[in-house]
Amino acid sequence: MTRILLAMAMTFGTASLASAEAILGEWRVSDGARVTYSPCPGGFCGRVESGRYKGKSVGRMSGAGPQYTGTVTDPSTDKTYDGRAEVAGDRLVLTGCVAKVFCRSQSWTR
Repeated sequence: MTRILLAMAMTFGTASLASAEAILGEWRVSDGARVTYSPCPGGFCGRVESGRYKGKSVGRMSGAGPQYTGTVTDPSTDKTYDGRAEVAGDRLVLTGCVAKVFCRSQSWTR
């Protein structure tokens, strides 16, 4: 009985974490590649799971949904920029900025 209750508590705890942190999970980039955000020390780390840049980092975010701040890494150049992300339903808008003036955004879907 104790094992069943413990398993249920772990399941519900994980489900509530996933819904509270909307950035977690898999996202599809416009070129068809998949990026996954998962928990890591200090926040949430993004990693390319498929496509040309498979295995590369796309940065680290911290905060609580739907808005996050952190760094964005361009996997084609390995350059890192100040960044932010905003989740709205099944859409994530990721923005990277140089000197907080010159910014570029991408929109990803679940």
